[in-house]
Amino acid sequence: MGFRAFSVLGLVISLGVLFLTLQTVCGDFAYSFPEETKRGSVVGNIAKDIGLDVAKLSARKARIDGDGNNKRYCDINLSTGDIIVADRIDREGLCGKKASCVLKQELVLEDPLELHRVSIHVQDINDNSPQFKKSTIKIEMTESATKGSRYRLDEAHDADIGQNAIQGYSIETNQNFKLNVIEKSGGGKYSELILEKELDREQQQELTFVIVATDGGTPQRSGTAVILVTVLDANDNAPVFSQAVYEATLPENSPLETVVVTVSASDADVGVNGEVTYEFDLISDESNNAFSIDQRTGEVKVSGSIDYEELPAYEMQITAKDGLGLVSSCTLKIDVTDVNDNTPVTSVKTLKNPILEDTPPGTEVGIINVQDRDSGSNGQVRCFIQQNVPFKLVPSIKNYYSLVTTGQLDRELVSDYNITISATDEGSPPLSSSKTVQLSVADINDNPPVFEEQSYSAYVSENNKPGSTLCSVTARDPDWRQNGTVIYSLLPGEVNGAPVSSYLSVNGDTGVIHAVRSFDYEQFRSFKVQVMARDNGSPPLSSNVTVSVFISDVNDNSPQILYPAPEGNSFMTELVPKAAHGGSLVSKVIAVDADSGQNAWLSYHIVKSTDPGLFTIGLHSGEIRTQRDISESDSMKQNLIVSVKDNGQPSLSATCSMYLLISDNLAEVPELKDISYDDKNSKLTSYLIIALVSVSTFFLTFIIIILGVRFCRRTKPRLLFDGAVAIPSAYLPPNYADVDGTGTLRSTYNYDAYLTTGSRTSDFKFVSSYNDNTLPAEQTLRKSPSDFAEMFGRSEESLEVGPIWRFTLSLRVFFSLFTEAILFALIFHCTQIQPPEQLFVKQFFTCYVVGKGKRHLKNCTE
Repeated sequence: MGFRAFSVLGLVISLGVLFLTLQTVCGDFAYSFPEETKRGSVVGNIAKDIGLDVAKLSARKARIDGDGNNKRYCDINLSTGDIIVADRIDREGLCGKKASCVLKQELVLEDPLELHRVSIHVQDINDNSPQFKKSTIKIEMTESATKGSRYRLDEAHDADIGQNAIQGYSIETNQNFKLNVIEKSGGGKYSELILEKELDREQQQELTFVIVATDGGTPQRSGTAVILVTVLDANDNAPVFSQAVYEATLPENSPLETVVVTVSASDADVGVNGEVTYEFDLISDESNNAFSIDQRTGEVKVSGSIDYEELPAYEMQITAKDGLGLVSSCTLKIDVTDVNDNTPVTSVKTLKNPILEDTPPGTEVGIINVQDRDSGSNGQVRCFIQQNVPFKLVPSIKNYYSLVTTGQLDRELVSDYNITISATDEGSPPLSSSKTVQLSVADINDNPPVFEEQSYSAYVSENNKPGSTLCSVTARDPDWRQNGTVIYSLLPGEVNGAPVSSYLSVNGDTGVIHAVRSFDYEQFRSFKVQVMARDNGSPPLSSNVTVSVFISDVNDNSPQILYPAPEGNSFMTELVPKAAHGGSLVSKVIAVDADSGQNAWLSYHIVKSTDPGLFTIGLHSGEIRTQRDISESDSMKQNLIVSVKDNGQPSLSATCSMYLLISDNLAEVPELKDISYDDKNSKLTSYLIIALVSVSTFFLTFIIIILGVRFCRRTKPRLLFDGAVAIPSAYLPPNYADVDGTGTLRSTYNYDAYLTTGSRTSDFKFVSSYNDNTLPAEQTLRKSPSDFAEMFGRSEESLEVGPIWRFTLSLRVFFSLFTEAILFALIFHCTQIQPPEQLFVKQFFTCYVVGKGKRHLKNCTE
């Protein structure tokens, strides 16, 4: 009863402390719970014990890791902070016969890295029954055995420990034997039979009874074996071992058949009673296949795998039996020494992948754990990174390392890193292992688009079609995806006062630049625009490039003749002296072309003339010269049709007519009548006759006209042209100048053009060159501005060319022509005077009217 009361009390105490949290040792946290606890059972609340808010467990990625063991028996509930059982825990399988079974676990918290060691004490429960090695224990006993003889029985084995281990043995009641239970010094109990009544082989050769081994657990478990006693003849000496305890040292991984130790026992008997055999008496499951013993020699050899990490020491019982069944026993202790046979194991606990390329140096991007199952120096590990990468390993807590950046990352240079982490222990020889960690660099928008060229030039011919392609710009952005997507656009600006978008457009995806309108080289020849390349990042980055557009000329403008004027039916008449020699400058055709380059290179050709051999024209100068001396046989009236062509493809041209009068004195002027007469003259005469009737009442005027005609007969013929006035520069078309040095207007010659103040239908136009090598000075009809100012009664300053002067002059000329026409028609129809007299009268009255009357009458008569 006392034994059972002690067992019950021990069980109560064990259950009382079943779920109590133990005090931490050196900062550790310890918990206790029984083996075979169901999965999901709560062991303790680690969050409360370490003083951490439960809400932070998930944020800091809390987890339970095994210490040196890949198998994880516990886990953490992130919602409550409880440590729960994650897998079946068998104390006997983990710790065997060890009195204390402790599982080492680690609580890992990240951001920042924090490590807490957790010790789990596994409580033993009575889940194993006592077992005998053999179901039948055979004992041979001589009949000469005396009362009180002792016979040791095989010890029963119970995998449990402490109170749950074997607590006692019992046998069935019989008259020959009683059982004595003996407690071993190292723990455990064994039994022996005590002979109470001498045996008599002749009465009973065999005795059979049951032995029961019981443990102290609740409920109590037991195991049985049958004891078979064979009565023999007398054998009064048992074998004796040379040592009560044998000790040996064995390196792990020793090869099979390695001799560990040789046990020896001697028997004083002779013959069969002195023959000794050896065998393992009691051996644990872990040692069952590791060693073998030679029954005859007593050699203990390695028969299985010896692993220090699995079991660092072995303890076994060896029995020696003589031929008639007397036995003795000894203890064998084998210490296994560690060999550096385990390479370090590297595992990645946490890895931030990918990482941004702007991650600053010193940032923790991962947590690395290194384990080596060996012990001592064989388990000391050094961890490092082999290649040259911007990362390093920083030792953290125990066998943890932090993977930290050491330099600035650039995805455009290296987008992925294969980081090889090497771990080497300090064994001899050292063992090492490596693990490759793949780490990607995430892109940020840190690169603006870059154009392939610093500037672009586009060339287009004028009169292009709208929508035609001019050129293409290309920009590259080394960033990834949308950060590297380039969009093109035109920067706002103006070209000739108009928005640049009205001239060009750019394809936002391809960078192809198109013309929006047709260009005109004569309006502008080139312009510049700014094209922007922008990526699609946030915020976007951009760069600009200048695109110069050059417009090339197309021959789309015909030459324009400035002199002689081709408009209307009026003709230009040049006076050529009869004494002109071959090569003399007669006149010049002046033309310009709005185009440029070879399109503005002009050439002059006489396409038709009255006398083809008399005059020639300069191919590029337009100067009309005599080819030979003028003879008497040449016609006084010469008509030239001049064609001006440019050098474009195809060539464009313009034509004009020029009338030349070969004469030295004005007496021959009447011959011009045939040149100047046309249909308009007949109409003009009709108008003049009507006007004549309206002024017929001015009789006194007729008398003055007759006197004037007779007076004018004495004057010189050249006075006919004294009323000429200079053509102002504003007479020429605007915006014409020498283009690109093509020579359309040569600076060698400058010309003054003169015209009479009479009707434009009968103009004479004379051209005089400032070049003294042309016609003699006395044969040119030139007037200085001061001469004209005196003629019209004005100061020299009043001759400034302008709109008011031209308007006043036009009115004066109009009234002068009108009056002259009336008088001329009157004289011609009434007096029937000859044409020369008509011209003299015409000249006189023109001079008088333009000169405003009597004030210049004297000058006119002279």
